[in-house]
Amino acid sequence: MKILIVEDDFTSRLLLQELLKSFGSSHIAVNGKEAVEAVRIALEANAPYDLICLDIMMPQMNGQEALRQIREQEESRGILSTFGAKVLMTSALDDTKNVMDAFRSLCDAYMTKPINKAKLLEKLRELKLIS
Repeated sequence: MKILIVEDDFTSRLLLQELLKSFGSSHIAVNGKEAVEAVRIALEANAPYDLICLDIMMPQMNGQEALRQIREQEESRGILSTFGAKVLMTSALDDTKNVMDAFRSLCDAYMTKPINKAKLLEKLRELKLIS
């Protein structure tokens, strides 16, 4: 599995890297702008990400906007969101507005921080990324 971890907090990045390392290689982006660029490069190389763990609250470009732009990039290449990268929003925000905005922007799953390993693995199974 090819994974992109988009997180501005160093500790959260390390945690996700550690939890996901046995499932494949991971790349890091520290804000939404870097994430959009990483996805563009991966799509152009015909090596898209399988999973994107995307924080919401980040500098330069937040996760909600990054998700919209990522889905637009996929769509412009004829990739429907159901066949694109599985996007797991990770956030300290658990209010209805942020959760609904994320799903309206076509995220595949939403988890609140702190990330729990058992719940993360359950989400990956639901997304059919692991068995």
